[in-house]
Amino acid sequence: MCDTCGCNVTSGNEHLVRPGGKHAETASGRAAVEVLQSLLGENDHQAAHNRAHFDARGILAVNLMSSPGAGKTSLLEATIDALGRELGIAVIEGDLETENDAERIRAKGVAAIQIATGSACHLDAHMVHDALHRLDLTGVDILFIENVGNLVCPASFDLGHHRNVTLLSVPEGDDKPAKYPVMFRAADLVLLTKADLLPVLDDFDAARAERYLRALGTATPLLPLSARRDNAHLGPWLDWLRAELAAQRERVASGATGRPALQPDGALLHGGHAGHGHGPAAGEPHAPQSHAQHHHAHAHAHVHVGDAGERRRTEP
Repeated sequence: MCDTCGCNVTSGNEHLVRPGGKHAETASGRAAVEVLQSLLGENDHQAAHNRAHFDARGILAVNLMSSPGAGKTSLLEATIDALGRELGIAVIEGDLETENDAERIRAKGVAAIQIATGSACHLDAHMVHDALHRLDLTGVDILFIENVGNLVCPASFDLGHHRNVTLLSVPEGDDKPAKYPVMFRAADLVLLTKADLLPVLDDFDAARAERYLRALGTATPLLPLSARRDNAHLGPWLDWLRAELAAQRERVASGATGRPALQPDGALLHGGHAGHGHGPAAGEPHAPQSHAQHHHAHAHAHVHVGDAGERRRTEP
């Protein structure tokens, strides 16, 4: 877990960093919770800048989240095969180490930037911002951000993207929505991946997985698919992407933008206040920022360059 985002603040040790606690202040005298909240505020400022960058180019930015090994990169490979001639695609990859996933994407002829986060368990808006400086977005329609494999922290951080897609793979078990509610509440779409294994892993009940998802109070679509099958099997996923891209272009034409759902319980885990997310309010105006207006805060991550709140929120 990373020390800078507050992942190490839990319900068991939270009292130590709250006012009056043993570690309520840093060595410099600042309140520990204030430091975490300041970092979140800076992240949200950077995310707004990133989103304006995408909107100015009519790009749909999709954040892919899941546990490690759920099939995010395989899904991207299959999506590129299916849509690569129809749409311009670029990818930002996030992992603690290696360029393995980015190399797989580049082998498909698509530009990919690898972010090696070191010990950070999620991407943040600053890391994505740094990657964007190294990515040519000319002709790009959809930017996929493959987040670090983790079913907790990525759901609580705005990267400047528009939609969250959460993958649930059959080998993980059907109770993951119940065990990790923050992640699944944040999803605009849930993909049941490795669905070709359903006949083999008969202890996974797809209907039960959907019941767990609905118990969270969400109407988010659940689509089964297998990235190993033909493109026809990917049809509902591809149609969803086309529809979201069309909606993004309509928003841009009307001067609006879209934001993903940020979860209040996740924000609390990361040092925020209960009862609201740490993103901008629903009425935040869409005003692109220039680089001169923006304060560039850089995360401690290595970026490698390749060759080649409220669900589905829309803001004026």
